[in-house]
Amino acid sequence: MPYPRIEEIDYERDTGARFAGLAHLPGSVFLDSGGFGGGRGRYDVFAATPYLTLTSRGRHTEIRSRLGARVSEANPFRLLKEALAPVAPAVSALPFAGGAIGYFAYDLARWLERLPNVAAADLDVPDLAIGLYDWAVVADHATRQSHLVCAGRDERSLDEWEPIRALVLGGAAPAPRRPFRVLSTVVSNMDHGDYRRAFDRIKRYIRDGDCYQVNLAQRFSAPAEGDAWNAYRTLQGLNPAPFSAYLRLPDGGAVLSTSPERFLEARGGRVETRPIKGTRPRSANKVRDRALALELSASAKDIAENLMIVDLLRNDLGKTCALGSIRVPALFEVESFETVHHLVSTVTGRLAPGRHALDLLEGCFPGGSITGAPKLRAMQIIEELEPHRRGVYCGAIGYTGFDGAMDLNIAIRTLVYQAGWIHAWAGGGIVMDSDPEAEYQETLDKAQALLRLLSYVGRSHVGG
Repeated sequence: MPYPRIEEIDYERDTGARFAGLAHLPGSVFLDSGGFGGGRGRYDVFAATPYLTLTSRGRHTEIRSRLGARVSEANPFRLLKEALAPVAPAVSALPFAGGAIGYFAYDLARWLERLPNVAAADLDVPDLAIGLYDWAVVADHATRQSHLVCAGRDERSLDEWEPIRALVLGGAAPAPRRPFRVLSTVVSNMDHGDYRRAFDRIKRYIRDGDCYQVNLAQRFSAPAEGDAWNAYRTLQGLNPAPFSAYLRLPDGGAVLSTSPERFLEARGGRVETRPIKGTRPRSANKVRDRALALELSASAKDIAENLMIVDLLRNDLGKTCALGSIRVPALFEVESFETVHHLVSTVTGRLAPGRHALDLLEGCFPGGSITGAPKLRAMQIIEELEPHRRGVYCGAIGYTGFDGAMDLNIAIRTLVYQAGWIHAWAGGGIVMDSDPEAEYQETLDKAQALLRLLSYVGRSHVGG
């Protein structure tokens, strides 16, 4: 069988319905563009049963295959680049034809910067959880086509091609699943007074010249039981977004993300990042909704906040992009999502010769839109003031292909379901002229869809 192999299969508008039969498998992953629901996304990608996994905790990374496991203390970004080598030529117009899928947690930044150890690390999730997938399904909602792709990096693909094909095409019924249920009311790791005290401390740091902007987040948690895929299907309906994802964790937990923000895309040497800074809630009243969008587009505070992050990202891209290639083709555009309006800018560049997409990620990680500026000082302040480590939240989720292409979100509007608890986060950037009540309300506006999911206390519900 020639490799890479690309076989067209029947298109289903709801890619999640096809993935449902695989959602229980080890390492199952679903990168969801929200396109089936009529959103702006185009491609969905899903896969399962990776032939190699990389899992980092602290200074140790376990690299596991069917032949066994080894542990390395090397830089995880570089270990992943080695696992993906050699770079293969792109073989089609499809965005992904095999490679790495998973997440890079916010706290992986400790490999890159010296940070204090203040916030409690109470969630037992890896700092890096990546699988290498020899096969995947790619659905294109623009052309209404789906393809089963296989890179041929795993020798089992030849022997198991027909079982893989049968599985993808519905040869296995979805496993029975318990309805997802939240067991009690949601609690935050910051009450209003805690948030106000942290806000005031950030304002003092800004006045003292330590920083210009700091992203402050709170975490919402509730005990829960049942199947995470059912919860994700409900979340899809509540908050469709172009950079969504469902990742099954090794311990049976899951990451559920409905992120609106692209962190980094690298394809054919071209690089793009689309930072979000500036938010207004949506309104059911069309006139009011339009007024809120116009208010955001004219807000000097939000524009200044966005520009700070654009400048930060221009500098971050400059570490790996060719000299003179960085451009800002779009500034301060209003994009409207299910529950909020956002102010979005676009920064582009071209990778310098010899640079890999993972070099770009290492140079930009974590995203400036969820730290503040300057980045290192903002991260130090976040560690001091937020009660718990962020973990997956504000990291990045997506893929890096064998061809060197990469597309990652910023893991906002993201939940982690693990060990009988489900956790959600929301935050916002604080600058000199920020108002504490407006900033606190913004975190609730951003978390609206996630909190709706967590509001089904004692009620079973399943995805669509």
